[in-house]
Amino acid sequence: MDKQRDFVLRTIEERGVKFVRLWFTDVIGTLKSVALAPAEVEGAFAEGLGFDGSAIEGLTRGYESDLLANPDPATFQILPWRGETDPTARMFCDLTTPDGQPAVSDPRHVLKRTLAKAADRGFTFYTHPEIEFYLLRSSQLGPDGQPVPVDSAGYFDNVPGGTAHDFRRRSVRMLEDIGISVEYSHHEGGPGQNEIDLRYADALATADNIMTFRTVIKEVAIEQGVYATFMPKPMSGEPGSGMHTHMSLFEGDTNAFYEEGAKYQLSKTGRHFIAGLLKHANEITAVTNQFVNSYKRLWGGDEAPSFVCWGHNNRSALIRVPMYKPNKTQSTRVEYRALDSAANPYLSYALMLAAGLKGIEEEYELPAEAEDNVWTLTESERRALGYAPLPASLDHALEYMEESELVAETLGEQVFSYVLRNKRKEWADYRSQVTPFELANNLEML
Repeated sequence: MDKQRDFVLRTIEERGVKFVRLWFTDVIGTLKSVALAPAEVEGAFAEGLGFDGSAIEGLTRGYESDLLANPDPATFQILPWRGETDPTARMFCDLTTPDGQPAVSDPRHVLKRTLAKAADRGFTFYTHPEIEFYLLRSSQLGPDGQPVPVDSAGYFDNVPGGTAHDFRRRSVRMLEDIGISVEYSHHEGGPGQNEIDLRYADALATADNIMTFRTVIKEVAIEQGVYATFMPKPMSGEPGSGMHTHMSLFEGDTNAFYEEGAKYQLSKTGRHFIAGLLKHANEITAVTNQFVNSYKRLWGGDEAPSFVCWGHNNRSALIRVPMYKPNKTQSTRVEYRALDSAANPYLSYALMLAAGLKGIEEEYELPAEAEDNVWTLTESERRALGYAPLPASLDHALEYMEESELVAETLGEQVFSYVLRNKRKEWADYRSQVTPFELANNLEML
């Protein structure tokens, strides 16, 4: 730690860094930032930076408001979009109380606590997200009341000289400059929709990378005169934006999900992990899909999962076991497809890991796989096969979450109660709206 701190202080001096941003997230996953002068960084390492936690969504109650932001020197990076004018760097922070205890409401700590439980069992949790988002001409709506995408291209389309092409190239370069490895980037199925896949990393690094990724994408969009949104379903009749996440557990250098000769090369540990995710999927959905709009994506078709089942290379299932690559034991993994691009990655990954670990601990039995396109089955066929629906609305998801011991235990009492309270308010505000749909269909007729 001291070596890392020394490296940070030396780099700040050598590179002429003028501002150091300390980053953390609130419970909903909104990035928070405070800028320090370089001379203050050493003091922040030693004592943390004090702030009023009660002023930030879900972090503290008013009577226990003081918190400290403690920068993690391992996350130090110079922000490339600031250029050489007033070079600016950032570090993620761990939040503590004034007496040095981890802040129970810090999403990063919720994930670290769950990763520590996995480590006690000898596991390291690796994740690889595929992040979708839309590029729009601006944040203003078009004449038809819909967002206006930057192009009308489709899946994997190559648009020479197009906005999205230049945008992805610039974004990937910037992500690489900040130390975030990118595996793929391409145009997605919707007009103006893009996908960038981050390389496998441990879940804490991945969550930090996702928060940085969203900021980079927004900054590059502003630079290029367009607007980027991670809203789960910004346009009617077009695909939503998901964040399919590939996951695996490793014991040292050994992939705990791999077993030679087993079906799909998937070990008992891997099968129990999937069973845990399936059993607790409905309970964690209010976090992995935390907005009213998230359910427009889940129930809007276009490869979004709506039913709790798993399959081998079945893109209509909630959980997919991708094709095994011969002689690549490291590649055996599971893909969770419900997560959307607007989720809080710290809380989501904590709950997905907790559900999988529960399956391993309790040795949950994995149900039969889904071999058909689940969307094309009839309601009675799905019922006969035991494919229960995911929650159809945020309200529905909150009912599952409220009864979940797993979610309460993983998030901790304060985060658990805050998420419930905040999301109930969102649902109440949404439910009280009179929508254009109602006016168009009912105003003249009734």
